[in-house]
Amino acid sequence: MDRDQLKSLLEEVRVGGIEVDEALNRLRHLPYEDLGFANIDHHREIRVGMPEVIFGKGKTADEVATIAGRLLARSSNVLATRTTPEAYALVKEQFPEAEYFPRSGALRVFRDKKQLGKGKLAVVSAGTTDLPVAEEAVVTAEIMGNEVVLVQDVGVAGIHRLFGHLDDFKNARVIVVCAGMEGALPSVVGGLVSCPVIAVPTSVGYGAHFHGLASLLSMLNSCASNVTVVNIDNGFGGGYVASLINRL
Repeated sequence: MDRDQLKSLLEEVRVGGIEVDEALNRLRHLPYEDLGFANIDHHREIRVGMPEVIFGKGKTADEVATIAGRLLARSSNVLATRTTPEAYALVKEQFPEAEYFPRSGALRVFRDKKQLGKGKLAVVSAGTTDLPVAEEAVVTAEIMGNEVVLVQDVGVAGIHRLFGHLDDFKNARVIVVCAGMEGALPSVVGGLVSCPVIAVPTSVGYGAHFHGLASLLSMLNSCASNVTVVNIDNGFGGGYVASLINRL
């Protein structure tokens, strides 16, 4: 239940449209609903403006589908990250409009497409192999109410590719940059724009890359002052924080 739904419910009670007991029945699972294997935080959208997001890794397909169904009983949209085709199949049985993004494992039901961002948000992928993380950022930012531009395969090994997208960067209020290997791309982008840059290190690289640690340390040591960093492969976190900034 979001703020508008709660406000509408209270207004119905005020004008006598529904009985108090019925209103209590609708609110009985606030602030959370105990399913035994999960406690669903139905209050989160009221507190932070975004329903609880399902982290699919480690959950069974049945658990993902059950949680999604309970969330959608009270919210228009739901997002699950790192899920499986099996979980998607179960969710789609209940909600035919469900979408699945196999590259990232993201799953969403996206019914309320109201724009909440104040401007455009850009997501940049250094290489094609960084796209799973970038896609997670895109799917997250879109369901949080943003117009998103995806810029692909513009890493520093062929930096001339980047300059064809300068207008996309200049028109963005926030930019999410996903990069593996040495993780240099966020610094380059940060030096070209005046908006915040959210750097997302990916686990793409060879041995001494240490599964993303090299990119993470490189980004943390960026000389571009407008760059900040989220965790390795955390496209969701990058897209989420960028969305919050774009709402300001």
